[in-house]
Amino acid sequence: MVFSGGIMGSDTLTFWILFGLSLWSSSQAFTKNPILSRIRRAPEASDENKKCSYTFLVPEQKITGPICAARGYSTDKDRVTRLDVAAVRDLLSKQRREMETLKLVVDVDGNLVNEMKLLRKESRNMNSRVTQLYMQLLHEIIRKRDNSLELAQLETRILNATTESLRLASRYRELEARYAALSAVVNNQSVLIGALEERCMQLHSRRHEQTPLGPPLVQVVPENIPVNVPRFTNEITRVNTRGAARERGSRSGPSPTTSSTIEVSKSEKNFSSEGPFRDCLEAQEAGHTNSGMYLIKPDETERPVQVWCEQNIDNGGWTIIQRRKDGSVNFFRNWDNYKSGFGNIDGEYWLGLESIYKLGRQGDYKLLVEMEDWMDKKVYAQYSSFHLEPESEGYRLRLGTYQGNAGDSLSSHNGKQFTTLDRDKDAFSGNCAHFHKGGWWYNACGQANLNGVWYTGGVYRSKFQDGIFWADYGGGFYSMKSVRIMIRPID
Repeated sequence: MVFSGGIMGSDTLTFWILFGLSLWSSSQAFTKNPILSRIRRAPEASDENKKCSYTFLVPEQKITGPICAARGYSTDKDRVTRLDVAAVRDLLSKQRREMETLKLVVDVDGNLVNEMKLLRKESRNMNSRVTQLYMQLLHEIIRKRDNSLELAQLETRILNATTESLRLASRYRELEARYAALSAVVNNQSVLIGALEERCMQLHSRRHEQTPLGPPLVQVVPENIPVNVPRFTNEITRVNTRGAARERGSRSGPSPTTSSTIEVSKSEKNFSSEGPFRDCLEAQEAGHTNSGMYLIKPDETERPVQVWCEQNIDNGGWTIIQRRKDGSVNFFRNWDNYKSGFGNIDGEYWLGLESIYKLGRQGDYKLLVEMEDWMDKKVYAQYSSFHLEPESEGYRLRLGTYQGNAGDSLSSHNGKQFTTLDRDKDAFSGNCAHFHKGGWWYNACGQANLNGVWYTGGVYRSKFQDGIFWADYGGGFYSMKSVRIMIRPID
């Protein structure tokens, strides 16, 4: 830059030298500024004022300090003016504003960068969560597929079980139909055998008397007949206390017995010497809670009798008046035997019609019939009241209402007199005791025959229905394995 000045003395020269040195020590930015770097040349002196001028070459420097502007009017065009300073200030203000704007932009960009980083982090978290949810969804799909497979397998098993049950039901119906057919065949064969026997008797008998016809057959195949019968048999077991051998039952069955002795066991285990009591309930109330043999003496009797007391079922206090269990005692007896009683107290026995009549006169009694078939299933029939009328009325049977699971086969005998082989009091034209081989309150002849022949195996073959049958359970050709008839005072 070139600065011009007139010769104004030593002080003026010193000022300009110092001014030039300050400009020389300025920064390079000032020299690059076209406004500040421009120093106007001083106007040439007129002819009237001719002065000497000096020119100093000073290197361009950047203005770092304040700029002093000459006060007053200056004619030097290259001198810095207030307008130049204002322009510089405006430029600096503009650059400052631009810097602030850039700073704001940088801040905004920094915030955007931070937000982008957060968004990227959230995106990574979202990706992890999406992956986790995808794995859960995949696991759930697999589990549902497994459940569907298990459900399909279960449905298949149910269908197979249903098919098998239907097949078994069909098979059961077929077997039931075959059993009914076989029972019908057995019945027809029994009738045929009876007809053939009658024919043979008519042809070969020396007697010309007409053979009496048997009573009508009771129901052969009831609804609750015991199934799985082991075998057909017509064996009659007659094992008495002396160990007699078994005998084969003939067409006419066992012969009637006239002995009426009731044998008493000497076993100390089941025998009580205390008493006598009015009945087994009184023995129980006296503290005897074990089942066994006890002496009882009903009112109006002359001497005590021995009975078996059952204390273990239905609160106890039951007096057994009849028991069948092994065929060791013959029940085809006459009137006197059934009146006084017979058999073995700890085995098979009949208490006696007179003793049963005297027991019933002491108060209100109820009756319980307990039966067991050959599959060891026990059933019972209970009647709300029970008593007999005196011998002058044939020991007529009086029963109350029925309840139980064996079926009501005794109500048809209600109001009937007792019949034996030698005293016929039934409603049939013949003697029911002859055809059923026992003594009972026969009608014509009836639906129950618990004093009949003890056949082994259940179903038996015979000309007549002479087994121990209960028509509503098993029919007329099914002989029960064991029977107990017992009475007890009504509570």
